[in-house]
Amino acid sequence: MADNKLSGTLRRLPSVEVLLQEPALVAEIERHGHRLVADSSRKVLEKMRRRIKSGVPVPSADLEPARLAALVKEEATGVYKPTLQPLINATGVVVHTNLGRSVLAAEAIKAVDEVAASYSNLEYNLTAGSRGSRHDHITGIITALTGAENALVVNNNAAAVLLALTTFAGGREVVVSRGELIEIGGSFRIPDIMAASGARLVEVGTTNKTRLADYEKGISASTSMLLHVHSSNYKVVGFTAGVAVRELVKLGRKHNLMVMDDLGSGALADLPALADEPSVFESLASGANIITFSGDKLLGGPQAGIVIGDSEAVDLMKAHPMARALRVDKMTLAALQATLALYLKPDEAVARIPTLRMLSGPAADLKPRAEQLAAGLKEALGAAASTSLQQAASRVGGGALPLLELDSWVCALSPASISVDELAARLRKTTPPVIGRIHGGRLLLDVRTILPEQLNETVIALKQALNQGQA
Repeated sequence: MADNKLSGTLRRLPSVEVLLQEPALVAEIERHGHRLVADSSRKVLEKMRRRIKSGVPVPSADLEPARLAALVKEEATGVYKPTLQPLINATGVVVHTNLGRSVLAAEAIKAVDEVAASYSNLEYNLTAGSRGSRHDHITGIITALTGAENALVVNNNAAAVLLALTTFAGGREVVVSRGELIEIGGSFRIPDIMAASGARLVEVGTTNKTRLADYEKGISASTSMLLHVHSSNYKVVGFTAGVAVRELVKLGRKHNLMVMDDLGSGALADLPALADEPSVFESLASGANIITFSGDKLLGGPQAGIVIGDSEAVDLMKAHPMARALRVDKMTLAALQATLALYLKPDEAVARIPTLRMLSGPAADLKPRAEQLAAGLKEALGAAASTSLQQAASRVGGGALPLLELDSWVCALSPASISVDELAARLRKTTPPVIGRIHGGRLLLDVRTILPEQLNETVIALKQALNQGQA
């Protein structure tokens, strides 16, 4: 009897051809084409067959063609609707890796729009009327800003490190302190990237103390490079000792070895918040042959890996076959070039680049924005949530300055009829989504990372989230 009931339920499912005749799907086909809707129909029907065969009770209403058509439309929407979308970062983490890191300056956005909407001279020399190099568009401004002999841009800092190690240390040894064998977000580990490059890792010193003599003892006939890695997302404090890049350079010259400094985030701006972060200029002044750092994060541009250093060394990296696999596209070049152009006037850079503006904004300037947001929330939410203004600490993020706290102001919310976790979940589904942080049983909205033009959107999203499910 059970088998007969199962078979009967399965027979109630329409064929794909019949289902596609539903009015809702006819309209969907007109908008998005037959193939997508038909494929989605097959997926929905197969899921329903598996559900029936599993023995889970299936209400008769779920087998109706209209209901199945709604599920097909939902399935199709998941394919054609963009999943990458803008949101409001109310976490207070300025360079939030999960939320896209740096917000681009208006100048960078304009530059991307212009080159994306037209053909460009990406690899065409307008003067000579012949093939050119995409490197030429960015090398000049990087060397002008930093004073480096040469420069190269690849798709992120991990790629820059990989290319440098592959070019100069493939099959040979690289000496690095145990205290610098870092792991950053996404499980990126220096030992793993070194292994991928073909270089052989030689660990020296200890986690908390490494001296120049340790590096010297680690050098052998197979050594090609001394590597210094900025710890970025952690700090070793207390009984510690390390070796400055300048001292490694002296040792490298003594043994005719290349010295590479992986700065990670990289900082070009002179800001109080970045006082403890090694700057690109300091690294270059130390005499390192190759320096790598990110184009986003503390620089505030698009995702990219920037390499600067000795002209001959950088040229060798440009000529390596892997450089083509790691190269950036025209939109990244346009955004990075426009961002770097702002650095030619330091005060303008701080004012125009959102990341620098957020990092440098004093708490006193943030309080009026927090008061504006709190007033808007109280008016819009009424008794649905209690709202208060509090001082709090923002973070730099992006794997930089892990101990630094930036004084800020937050709006703290306590919903009246739902949990704070439910409120956070609902806010992830608003348009645009709003991502805050939960602390002490309250949802905190940090105005340091909420763009000024997003304050009203934040209020609307909160109202929408708290009204969800009400009649």
